Amino acid sequence: MESQERVLRKPEVFHLVALSDSTIWRMEKSGLFPKRLKIGGNSVGWLKSEIDEWIETRAEQRAQ
Repeated sequence: MESQERVLRKPEVFHLVALSDSTIWRMEKSGLFPKRLKIGGNSVGWLKSEIDEWIETRAEQRAQ
């Protein structure tokens, strides 16, 4: 049985990446941050795997 991908809501993403809503929005538009998913109504979220990958990439860039 496959595990289901977890969707992170805004408060979780803000906590993990320590960026503001407007900064995340600008980075999304320029392709520098994973795109949000429409969950329904006015709700959005991000795939946890994509956020984890983004964080890992930033950590690797820091080490170079």
